[in-house]
Amino acid sequence: MDVLWMVPLLLIPLLMWTSSTFVFYFKKCFYVAWMMCLALIAIPLCILKSGGRDVENMRIIRFLVRHVKYFLGLRFDVSGWEHLQTEGPYVIISNHQSSLDVLGLMEILPDRCTMIAKKELIYAGTVGLICWLGGIVFINRKKTSDAKSVMTDAAKTMLDEQIRLWVFPEGTRNQRGDLLPFKKGAFHLAVQAQVPIIPVVFSSYSNFYLRKEKQFKSGNWSLDFPHFCNLQTVLFSSLCLQEAARCFCKLLTMKFSSASAGTIRLKILPKIETKGMTTDDITSLSDKSFNLMRSAFLNVSDSVTQSNGPLRH
Repeated sequence: MDVLWMVPLLLIPLLMWTSSTFVFYFKKCFYVAWMMCLALIAIPLCILKSGGRDVENMRIIRFLVRHVKYFLGLRFDVSGWEHLQTEGPYVIISNHQSSLDVLGLMEILPDRCTMIAKKELIYAGTVGLICWLGGIVFINRKKTSDAKSVMTDAAKTMLDEQIRLWVFPEGTRNQRGDLLPFKKGAFHLAVQAQVPIIPVVFSSYSNFYLRKEKQFKSGNWSLDFPHFCNLQTVLFSSLCLQEAARCFCKLLTMKFSSASAGTIRLKILPKIETKGMTTDDITSLSDKSFNLMRSAFLNVSDSVTQSNGPLRH
């Protein structure tokens, strides 16, 4: 029975080494589970700090989430920090590729900044609750009238409470190697509040993360066979469970730490002023932002592909 109990300890590293699909689901499940656990920790802290829903709770969330990148073997290379040193409220817009964007968002999230997110997120267990406590603005993407009403209220809140809002103008996740046409909500918000827009660009994840192909890699993986063999000896000879667990943890630690971290480049672009603009300027403002961000996206994605190399299977 002891041997059977230890079989998963042997199978997991084997599957991590031999199956890219297993690695994909293992990392995704770990990411979701760990974020839910972090949310469980953050909920009472936020309630104790602010007494309920408050944008200041994003400080706690940011602090707790920033280490998650290390577990997934990711590294962020940020440029343009000076463009976030802007006083008062503003709207941040960025491209949206996957739920991993949250890690980059938390990497550079300024104080008194929260997000606009789809309404469905509030039902995501502990994560949904912590999003609500963090002051995230939820919109119903299926009802345009509701979304416009929320944006109008958000513009008023930005000015009254001096907060910043992060918006994904593509409106949905996109991993097609280019940007989707922007929806106008973020630009209506900025113009209505007469606050600047700060574009932020994430480089393409395609060199390490491909959702359809079930690939989630972070560079070259290496397996230390002496420790692997030592694990087998302990499992099937002495059956010392504590020693087996120690070897297994050492093996996994080596596996994660020996991975060459997948680099995500974050480029913060100069702010775009909206003072004096009206609703007649929304389309030109959206087009200008799109062109600037698309050019930056193609540039940083090309440079990160060259430095990391192609995705290894």
